[in-house]
Amino acid sequence: MNKTGCLLSAALLLGCGEAGAQTAPSASELRVYAGLHAAAARGDVAEIERLAAAGENIDVQDARSRTPLHVAVFGGHHAAARTLLRLGANPNALEADRYDIVTIAAVQNDVEMLKLALGGGGNAGNITSRYDGTALIAAAHLGHADVVRLLIAAKAPLDHVNNLSWTALMESIVLGNGGKNHTDTLKALVDAGANINIPDRAGVTPLAHARSRGYAEMVKILEAAGAR
Repeated sequence: MNKTGCLLSAALLLGCGEAGAQTAPSASELRVYAGLHAAAARGDVAEIERLAAAGENIDVQDARSRTPLHVAVFGGHHAAARTLLRLGANPNALEADRYDIVTIAAVQNDVEMLKLALGGGGNAGNITSRYDGTALIAAAHLGHADVVRLLIAAKAPLDHVNNLSWTALMESIVLGNGGKNHTDTLKALVDAGANINIPDRAGVTPLAHARSRGYAEMVKILEAAGAR
């Protein structure tokens, strides 16, 4: 899907942005993994430690530039990810779709993994994905309010504008559903000091989008904060 399609097709909006473009290892890729990639995919801490001690490159890449750490995070293997980070894996490496482990954990709503990633040196300010976005934008898209709060605390850039011309605050509205999770996400961003008036490339403000969608609670939050 191209950027124009993302902007114009409401039916396809949820496939746009950082959250719709991640590619976890497929079943066929998992079957052919060897070495550290295979150990990470299984969450096998002992094998990870053995292979690292034997000299295997901790940041070896598969055909899509995923390191073992990417694989462990995609698989939700917390102990394996913790071990790889302890052994010196690069927490800010980007795979072929330009995702880091912070953004992968954010999209998966894996708070424990996100804490591991940030504690292990992952940068909440990394520019990731084909949309030149951030983990915060991806989490706001999906309404992962707890993740958004954690990223805000980690000093994620509140007002970064991706190449769809959307901030995290804007994505919580235009790619959200107006429900509790997205509303809580919006409130967290507003309370943190996110700019409430950055428009999209057509000049439409967050408040105007919330009004046009009938998201009454979001409208209240924005109006109370002085949105125009």
